[in-house]
Amino acid sequence: MATQGSATMFDLVVQAGRVIDPSRSLDGQGWVGIRGDRIETTIIDGDDGRPWNPSASATLDFPDGVLLPGLVDMHAHPAIENSKYGIEPDTHILVRGATTVLSQGDAGARHWPHYRTNLINRSKTRVRLAINLSTSGESKAKHSLGDLADADVAACSDAIRDGGDLIWGIAVNTAEPVLGNSDPREILQRAIQVGENTSRPLLVGTRHAPDFPLDELLGQLRSGDVITYCFHGMSDRIEQDGHVLDCVWQARERGVLFDIGHGMGSFDFDVAEAVIRDGFLPDTISTDQYRRHVGSRPQHDLPLTVSKLLAAGMEDNDVWPRVTNRPAELLGLGGEIGTLQPGACADLVVLTQTPVAIPLQDVNGNERTGPAWTATAVVRGGEVIVSGSA
Repeated sequence: MATQGSATMFDLVVQAGRVIDPSRSLDGQGWVGIRGDRIETTIIDGDDGRPWNPSASATLDFPDGVLLPGLVDMHAHPAIENSKYGIEPDTHILVRGATTVLSQGDAGARHWPHYRTNLINRSKTRVRLAINLSTSGESKAKHSLGDLADADVAACSDAIRDGGDLIWGIAVNTAEPVLGNSDPREILQRAIQVGENTSRPLLVGTRHAPDFPLDELLGQLRSGDVITYCFHGMSDRIEQDGHVLDCVWQARERGVLFDIGHGMGSFDFDVAEAVIRDGFLPDTISTDQYRRHVGSRPQHDLPLTVSKLLAAGMEDNDVWPRVTNRPAELLGLGGEIGTLQPGACADLVVLTQTPVAIPLQDVNGNERTGPAWTATAVVRGGEVIVSGSA
């Protein structure tokens, strides 16, 4: 609840029973003081001798909450036009705790200028784009890369140069529902060529078919490229017989990264548990949240995806960096977001847990039980988006 103070030190103070800044390995009771759109002070466990009740124009207090930097979703579908997967980010992503989101291919070169003007520039959510190799993005009802002419290296490269920092990399999915009859090897090589032309990484979905096996695909990826949907249970999953495949370990050693991308078909509890037991943790945790998730119960979002990774065996001190500072660094925004350090953008989220364990389902309906996290408060650039109940 907001309270007014007569003498003002900060515009806004958010305090919580637990404050976690994974970028600096800080964890304890504390508060964050905000002026304008910047974090001015973060105090954890009473360091610097600062008071617990600092003076501010407004205060939000969550004694049972966990305060974190605004969450960063490395794979979702923020789009309001020209994407069959798109969801309005301020309505479905920001209010659920992710203040920054990377679009997985919602726009291609043809729609990129419109996407920048009508989505990126008009959203409170910070949106970056992994541009679709297909010039048509996700505007086609089927097979966005079913026509090789749409895999236009020059057009995609030019769009990235035009987009600058707003376009993080290139999205390419080699599965048959995306490619139709197109050759997956040719498609991947064209994506890599765009990456080479523009010094950008790839966000890659694997084939799920024996005509382009996982070890061959991984062998072509470069350091900094990202495999998404990494905990799926299909034929080219990263684990067999309870152990991570050698080709996956080798790819990681070369600098290839692995992202969750939960979605409707890409999170299997058996795979997740086996891989985590084997010591292989994802580099980033993401939702692949899109249109079919709207109205789901419980609502699919990044806090719920975190809950499932915890239920599968990850420790919380391994989970929080993978939704804050690590994806921030991959997006080239380290120090600006994903951190509570003074001077960073004032993006914050307060999460609370259900008081009891609830059933948590993977994409096949298999269940594990555990507490579920939800976003109780959200601050974006110093503006309170969701204030919750303190």
